[in-house]
Amino acid sequence: GDARVRGQTGVLSERRGSYPFIDFRLLNNTTLSGEIGTKKKVKRLLSFQRYFHASRLLRGIVPQASLYLLDEDYLGQARHMLSKVGMWDFDIFLFDRLTNGNSLVTLLCHLFNVHGLIHHFQLDMVTLHRFLVMVQEDYHSQNPYHNAVHAADVTQAMHCYLREPKLANFLTPSDVMLGLLAAAAHDVDHPGVNQPFLIKTKHHLASLYQNVSVLENHHWRSTIGMLRESRLLAHLPKEVTQDIEQQLGSLILATDINRQNEFLIRLKSHLDNQDLRLEDAQDRHFMLQIALKCADICNPCRLWDLSKQWSERVCEEFYRQGDLEQKFELEISPLCNQQKDTIPSIQIGFMTYIVEPLFERWAQFTGDTPLSENMLNHLRRNKAKWRSLLHKQHSSSRSNDHSGQVTGSQEQTYNEEETP
Repeated sequence: GDARVRGQTGVLSERRGSYPFIDFRLLNNTTLSGEIGTKKKVKRLLSFQRYFHASRLLRGIVPQASLYLLDEDYLGQARHMLSKVGMWDFDIFLFDRLTNGNSLVTLLCHLFNVHGLIHHFQLDMVTLHRFLVMVQEDYHSQNPYHNAVHAADVTQAMHCYLREPKLANFLTPSDVMLGLLAAAAHDVDHPGVNQPFLIKTKHHLASLYQNVSVLENHHWRSTIGMLRESRLLAHLPKEVTQDIEQQLGSLILATDINRQNEFLIRLKSHLDNQDLRLEDAQDRHFMLQIALKCADICNPCRLWDLSKQWSERVCEEFYRQGDLEQKFELEISPLCNQQKDTIPSIQIGFMTYIVEPLFERWAQFTGDTPLSENMLNHLRRNKAKWRSLLHKQHSSSRSNDHSGQVTGSQEQTYNEEETP
């Protein structure tokens, strides 16, 4: 049942489509008997998504239309949006509609061109497009939050951060490519449930990665598998591709919320001691990790209309997990009980314990640039709006046990769960 593949570089990857959506029939058997199931069941589970991809082609089902097949009016609007891709008010939901659901592919092709990566690395455009389509298709569109639109949103944010003068003045083409690739693929093949869920249901991914950074390891290894399958970097020297694969892993693994305090403590130490040397590749890589972590959880720092949509989406995904846990008589995970965990209370806790500490340090690093000040202002306003909504909920239902303040015990919850 191990779908990992060892390449010439020695880094384990995972075959594209090796791990499909959660098989609820298998989960039901697991919870009742405590067993994963027969080898035959696991083999069928591992092969389902690959079969699904192949069967679509055999049945003549045409993939989604590319950007150039869109109506000319929509194409023009998408091009106009790309001209403002570095603006913080970029509406990724609108862009996804204008590109017919191809926001990630279209955005990455544009950014690779803008940053000169295609010329610098002598990339083949057809191969690049094929790789990006693979990445986009391996996100689960039925996930309310962890889907290709989220990946595109994180990538657009990463592009903004890469342009911050304090960082941009030192970045190499390799740094930029790694940052964009990691942002695009950081949640690829996300099953829509968090790590504790995979562990307590004895999912094969949890066993494969021994309950440590389970999802992040899967996202990384799946990305490597797609890089090798597409042969996007096959023309580069072996040592270069090996370094790219390892650094991609380091970046994607940094998005594990369980490592939040580790990175915050290290960043605080660097900033307090003023010992960051961005001429040093190691320090640049660390700041790329911080930039990706910021991009991954930047939703509360967006305009209210965009931020609110993301908040509702992530909570819907949480509630779906809670419904599953209730259905299979499992303990409902923190933040996943729709009857107790309201969207405002979840968001206020998330902003307080996760977002604010990270973005305050990021602003300290960038030197209070217009972008950093803009993000912190949005964050404060959005938090105030959620507090207002929470107050209205309490006013309409005095029997509710929630309070406008987040208790200290919730801090650990946000350090143990998936990021909203």
